Amino acid sequence: MNHSPYVLVLYYSRTGSTRALAEALARGIESTGVEARLRTVPPVSPDNKAGLPEIPDEGAVYCSKDDLRHCAGLLMGSPTRFGNMAAPLKYFIDSASDLWLNGELINKPAGVFTSTASLHGGQESTLLSMMLPLLHQGMIISGIPYSEKELNTTTTGGTPYGASHHGENASLDSTEQALCHAQGKRIASLALKLKGDE
Repeated sequence: MNHSPYVLVLYYSRTGSTRALAEALARGIESTGVEARLRTVPPVSPDNKAGLPEIPDEGAVYCSKDDLRHCAGLLMGSPTRFGNMAAPLKYFIDSASDLWLNGELINKPAGVFTSTASLHGGQESTLLSMMLPLLHQGMIISGIPYSEKELNTTTTGGTPYGASHHGENASLDSTEQALCHAQGKRIASLALKLKGDE
């Protein structure tokens, strides 16, 4: 089946900060003419069962395995939870072993993004740990190069490992927005190039 190329922006957000990053990344993707498909994951209960509703009350719809399977590229984001991704996102990614067995994500570009309320809240360890399952899937990991001048001037979020936000509220400052735009544009451009090499 032939699908129009899209970059999946998969995220989990509780307070809106990670969602704001996802929306800014989507604008960067769409600046290339590629579709940005925003998707989220349901919360998990204390006994580690995923929530059952099919449609969230607001925001992006829940991600399906097919959304992940057919993407041309992936941007994955989570708030930090003790220096790691949030359990709902990990639960979803851990359920993708069938995609790994079939090699369905191999050679697709991927990047990660995160948000924290505290300045040293584990952004870099969260970003790096989110890359691990994507590497196991055979994806091509891409960050943000230092040719993006905002990496040298930011006083809030933004890392070479991926876009980020620091702050108590969900409002991204101009440097965070610029870095999101750059990362989204980069993943979409790589997706188009790699799809053209198939």
